[in-house]
Amino acid sequence: MYLDGTFSFGLAAITAVSLRIGQTLTQAQIDSLKGADLEEKAKEVALRFIEYRPRSTAETRQHLLKKEYPEDVVERVIERLSAVELLNDAAFARYWVEQRQTFKPRSQLALQQELRQKGLDRQAIDAALEGVDEFAAAAKAAEAKARRWHHLPEEEFFKKVGSYLQRRGFSYDMVKEVTESLWEEVNDRNEEANN
Repeated sequence: MYLDGTFSFGLAAITAVSLRIGQTLTQAQIDSLKGADLEEKAKEVALRFIEYRPRSTAETRQHLLKKEYPEDVVERVIERLSAVELLNDAAFARYWVEQRQTFKPRSQLALQQELRQKGLDRQAIDAALEGVDEFAAAAKAAEAKARRWHHLPEEEFFKKVGSYLQRRGFSYDMVKEVTESLWEEVNDRNEEANN
């Protein structure tokens, strides 16, 4: 944007589309254009941030504030992205839980803590965790380890698999139940292979 023949500031194309060469602008209009341009740039930064993977509203807000955008600009961008469902904490929570259950199963407690760290409220977290089968998650998490450690004596097998599951946030009772189930499964497979 050139004012009185000298470069004054840059504008995003979408912000400058309503301007024409030779147009006279008041100081209020110039300030409004600068504000609109700053908001447009913040929106572009937010879009690039959420294009890699879905993000929570709090993560996006924190990212924009870290980039030193003013709070009022950040809030307007958050509102715009929420209005078009690009930011949706309930959908993000469901996505996060599904991804974890598929690729890195964790206990409900561990998932709850991760989602809290992402800035989600209790209601969104509870809704996302509603259908989580703790036993299935623990069994899936330990399945590969159980196959790897199938040759170990029972006590050592229980210790290794149990420790692994506890690090993933599963309760003692769940760890015990899943470890016993996996031990039986491994032994059944070994017996079938030997027959």
